[in-house]
Amino acid sequence: MKHSILNMMAAAVLLPAVAFGAEKQKLEIVSDNLKLTLMVGEDGRLYQLGFGDASADIAIPDKELPREMEFVPAYGNGVITEPAIQATHTDGNTSTDLRYVGYRTDTVAPGITHTVISLKDPAYRFFVDVNVKCYENSGMMEMWNDIRHDERGGKVTLYRYASASPLLNSDQYWLTQFNGRYKREATLEEERLGQGMKVLDSKLGIRATQYRIPSFILAYGHPADEREGEVFAGSLRWSGSYQLSFDKDWNNRLRVLSGINPLGSHINLERGEEFATPAMLYVYSKNGKGDTSRRFHRWANQYAVRDAARPRPVLLNNWEATHCDFDEERLVGLFDGAKEVGAELFLLDDGWFGNGEYSRDDDKHGLGDWEISTKKLPRGLSYLAKEASKRKVGFGIWLEPEMVSPKSALYEQHPEWIITQQKREPILGRHQEILDLTRPEVQQFEWEVIDNTLGPNPGVSYVKWDCNRYVTQPGSGYLPAQDQSHLMVDYNKALYRLMDRFATAYPDVTAMLCAGGGGRADYGAMPYFHSFWPSDNTDPLGRIKIQWGFGHFFPGSTMAAHVTRMGKRHLKLAIDVALSGTFGIDLALDKATPEERRQLAQGVKLYKDEIRDLVMFGELYRLVSPYENPMASMSYVSKDKKEGVVYIYQIEDGGVPQVRLDGLDPKRRYTVREVGLPDKMSPRFLTATYTGQELMERGLDNPLSSQFDSAVLRVSAL
Repeated sequence: MKHSILNMMAAAVLLPAVAFGAEKQKLEIVSDNLKLTLMVGEDGRLYQLGFGDASADIAIPDKELPREMEFVPAYGNGVITEPAIQATHTDGNTSTDLRYVGYRTDTVAPGITHTVISLKDPAYRFFVDVNVKCYENSGMMEMWNDIRHDERGGKVTLYRYASASPLLNSDQYWLTQFNGRYKREATLEEERLGQGMKVLDSKLGIRATQYRIPSFILAYGHPADEREGEVFAGSLRWSGSYQLSFDKDWNNRLRVLSGINPLGSHINLERGEEFATPAMLYVYSKNGKGDTSRRFHRWANQYAVRDAARPRPVLLNNWEATHCDFDEERLVGLFDGAKEVGAELFLLDDGWFGNGEYSRDDDKHGLGDWEISTKKLPRGLSYLAKEASKRKVGFGIWLEPEMVSPKSALYEQHPEWIITQQKREPILGRHQEILDLTRPEVQQFEWEVIDNTLGPNPGVSYVKWDCNRYVTQPGSGYLPAQDQSHLMVDYNKALYRLMDRFATAYPDVTAMLCAGGGGRADYGAMPYFHSFWPSDNTDPLGRIKIQWGFGHFFPGSTMAAHVTRMGKRHLKLAIDVALSGTFGIDLALDKATPEERRQLAQGVKLYKDEIRDLVMFGELYRLVSPYENPMASMSYVSKDKKEGVVYIYQIEDGGVPQVRLDGLDPKRRYTVREVGLPDKMSPRFLTATYTGQELMERGLDNPLSSQFDSAVLRVSAL
C-alpha cells in the first residue's frame, strides 16, 4: 500500500499506564518502499518488528519480545543495551520506563503524513512523543522525538536524547562514513561492523562537519554497491555536535542511535517545557546506494533546499584574485571580466569592511566591525552593485556574522560576548572568537549585521555566509551556571532562527552556506540556503572525490564548484569538474590570457545553454568510482530520460576501456557527442548513435588514459 498506514484500532487509542496482559497490537508506517513495523506488547511497551522492505509481510510473534527490541530503549529499568533516552527525574530516580499511550496520524500535505506515537513513564509524568514523517515521492522517513515532563519539584535532566533509534537485522552490516579534514572533506571509508559499538561523532559545537558529515550508508551482506543490494542511507538534520552510534548486539541486531552529541550537553528540562530533538532522515533501497542518493536528492529538491527550482547563477569570486587587497577600480575591472566570460554574478569576498586600525586587510583584524571600508570602497556597496548591474552582472557579498576578531572595536566594547570558559585564557581559532548566540543582544547584533548590509543596498542579490572556526571552550557568560551544558544546543537553535529570519526577510537574495570549507553540509541549515561550499580545496583532482562524496546525499545544484588555479592543473580539467556542480570561477580574469578567457567563456556558455538544467533537475548516476579505478565518471539524466551529460575524469594514468551509462531508456536511440572542447582541440569521442540498452550494457569505448585528461559528453534522444 502506497500511503502511510497504521494497522491498529482507532487513532485515539489510549491504554492504561501499565497494560500487562493486553492484546498485542501491530503498527505499520509506510513511506513508498520503506516500512517501519512496530508492536505494542502485552506489557504495554513499544517494540520494533521490522524496518526496511515495504513489501515484507511481518507477523506478530507468538512469544513476548526481549527488552533489547524496544523501539525507544530507556535507561535504568531493564534495558541493558545502549539507551536512546536517559533522564534523572525530579526525585533523583535515574531510571525511565516508557509505555504506549496512543497515536495519531495526520496528512500534512499531499503525499506527506505525520504520525505521532505517545509514550509515558507509568510512574512519572514524563512523556516522549515519537514523530515519523513520511514523504511518498521519495520514500524518505523523517524521525524525531519530543520530550516533556509535568513532574513536581524542579527540573528533569536529560543526559541522552536520541533523535531516532531503529533496529536493523541482517547477517552482515557494511558501514560507509564520510570523513576527512580541512581540504579532504567527505572522504568515503567503508568497513564491516563487528559486535560492539561503533561511534561516529563531532564535538565541534557549531560547524560540526570539519572531520565527517552527519550522514552514513549501511549495506546488508556486502559492501555497498551502486546498483545492487539492500542499502540504508541516513542523515541528521543538525549543524552542531552530533553522535551516530552503531551497536551490534549478541543476536546480530544493529541498533542505530543518532542525534545531538550528549557530551557536555545535558538538558535541564523545566516542568511543562518541551524539548524537540533534531530530525533523522532515512531512505532505503533494494537496488543499491545509487538509488538512495537519487531518493535523497528528490526529497531535498522538493522539501529541504531553499528555492530548489531557482537557477543558480554562474558567479565570479574575487578571493583567489585579490584576497583582502583590492579597491573599487580593481573590482570594477573584474566586473568587466565577469561580463566578458558570461558570468551572471560577482561575489565580493572577505575584506570589504572595517576602518582605521581595524581595517580588514588580513584575517587578523576587523571581524565584528561591519562598517564598509572607506579606504577601499569610498562609494559603498550600492555603487559597486550599480556598476555590476551596468554590465548585466549581479552583485554578492561575503558575511561571517557569528565571529569577532580580538583586534576589533566590537571586541573592545563587548569582550563578554564571546564563547569561552571563565578562569581560562581564551583560545583563538583562525585569529577569531565566536559570539555567544544564546545572548539576546548578540542575536540582535547578528541580525543587524545582515539587515544593515542588505537593507540599505538592495542591489546586493547574493550572500556567502561563512563560519571559520569551531568551539574549543564551550562556556557562556550569559547562561546560568547550572545550564552551561545548554550552550551548544541553544546556540544552534538560535542560529536556525537567525537563518530563517534572513531567508524570510530577503527572499530574493540567493545564499551560499560556507564554513571553513564544507563545515556545514547538513540538512539542518540547507532549508535556508541555495547551495553550500564543499571545500576550500578547489584543485580539480581533489574536488573529484570531495564532490563525489557529498553527492551521495546532496544534489548537484547545491554544490558550489569553482574553476581556480589551485594545483596548477589543465584549465580544461578544472572547467570540466566545475561543470558537474553549481558552476563558478575564482581566479584573476584580468591576468588571464585571451585564450584562457575564451575557454572560460565557452565553459560558461556550455553550462548555461546545455548543462545547468541537467545538474539542477536531472538524476545522478555514479558510473566509475575514483576509489576503485584510475578514473571517475558520473552522469546526470533528465527525468524523462531524453537528455543526459556524462563526465569522465582521469585521476591517474591507466585506462578503463568502457564506461557503462545508466538511467537511460533501453529502447530509445541516443546521440552521444563530446562538448566543452577548447579551440583547436579535436574530439576524442566521435559523435555516434546508440540504443540506451547498448550504452547501459556494453557502454562507451573510453580513449582516455593519461592523468588529468577529462571529457564532457552530451547524450540526447533522437
